[in-house]
Amino acid sequence: MEKLFAYGTLKDKDIQENIFGRSLKGVPDRLIGFVINYIEIEEEFGIEKYPIIVATENPDDIVEGLVYDISEQDVYLADTYEGLHYRRIEVTLESLQTAWAYIVTN
Repeated sequence: MEKLFAYGTLKDKDIQENIFGRSLKGVPDRLIGFVINYIEIEEEFGIEKYPIIVATENPDDIVEGLVYDISEQDVYLADTYEGLHYRRIEVTLESLQTAWAYIVTN
């Protein structure tokens, strides 16, 4: 089983249904030393703003989110959903769990 830390659209039940074919049960957790910024992505009907985490290494910076248990196949489905603008990294959460999270692709 893999862990996924979601802080933005991946927390949305409708999006989960579309990606994974089911809604996920998440547990609240926090990512220390990161903040949420926003990127603009051109979509079919115009420019949309999406959240993205950025490392600051400042322990006062915290991102609230949910941790989900997902399969390895689900990880690849999430990669496909996140597309070219995001890349997956491994993070350590406040609970000391290791999870996947998505940051901006540079």
